[in-house]
Amino acid sequence: MRYWAAAKAAAGTAEEPYAASTLAEALEAARAAHAANPEFARVLMRCSFLVDGTAVGARDHAAVPLSQGGTVEVLPPFAGG
Repeated sequence: MRYWAAAKAAAGTAEEPYAASTLAEALEAARAAHAANPEFARVLMRCSFLVDGTAVGARDHAAVPLSQGGTVEVLPPFAGG
């Protein structure tokens, strides 16, 4: 998982591995890993996600499969757009 801007600040890291078969599982594991920082969960609620370069949009995160060795980009809202 690659974190950008506020997500990176809340996670305290730019990226970390995931072991999950869906986006929902990966996000739940990330929330658990960063449970000591409640700001992380708040930031995730406002984020958009790209999975292997494809926007997730409004799809149910439980229905978004993740590939082994793939990339999840965690994108908080950016100023100006």
